[in-house]
Amino acid sequence: MPGFAPAAGWGGRGATAADIGCDHGKLAVSLVLWGRCEKVIASDLRPAPLARARALAALHGCADAVECRLGAGLSVLRPGEAGDIVIAGVSGVTICEILRDAGAAFFQGRPEPRLILVPASKHAALRLWLAQNGFSLLDETPVLAARRYYTVMHAAYTGLCCAPSPLECAAGLAAHGPHAAGYLQHTAKDVEKQALGARDGEGARLRALARELERMARECQERQA
Repeated sequence: MPGFAPAAGWGGRGATAADIGCDHGKLAVSLVLWGRCEKVIASDLRPAPLARARALAALHGCADAVECRLGAGLSVLRPGEAGDIVIAGVSGVTICEILRDAGAAFFQGRPEPRLILVPASKHAALRLWLAQNGFSLLDETPVLAARRYYTVMHAAYTGLCCAPSPLECAAGLAAHGPHAAGYLQHTAKDVEKQALGARDGEGARLRALARELERMARECQERQA
């Protein structure tokens, strides 16, 4: 799973965490074995990955602490049931849909859940949706895994809606850490590619955004030098 180590490091604020779309179950099992959580609810849409997660938990002697649930998105949880909710390995758009389908009331339970999001793509779209729908982005950790750049986002529902700038959507809070410069440079290249197929006005805006991202990348490199 991209961002596995940072996600595991952030997880475990409360006694119970949830891994939504758990796939092989490695994150859920690790959170228990490392003493980060007393219990992890591991869910997936498909029976086969859930069976692998259940088998892995049994292999490591923590089957009682890893509860596997079959279901879509956050429908497998009661409001307030998990202190940390991890959603990783799907596109930012899919993460938006999972959060939207749960509804704002889900995130107002006690304790209010902390979200650990690792989008496989569409990072800017996810940041925009979060800001427009009452979620605050609290921190990010850019990571490089299998020669691809990802970012691990830490967010929470606050009810405060805002309209972030294009630069805020593209970079978020990712301008720190050992992989920040590479992440921002990679994002700048993606924006440049978008500019190639855009109309004149939009193309100029995207090229200017790419230059801003490159400037941020250089600043990250200078801080690390």
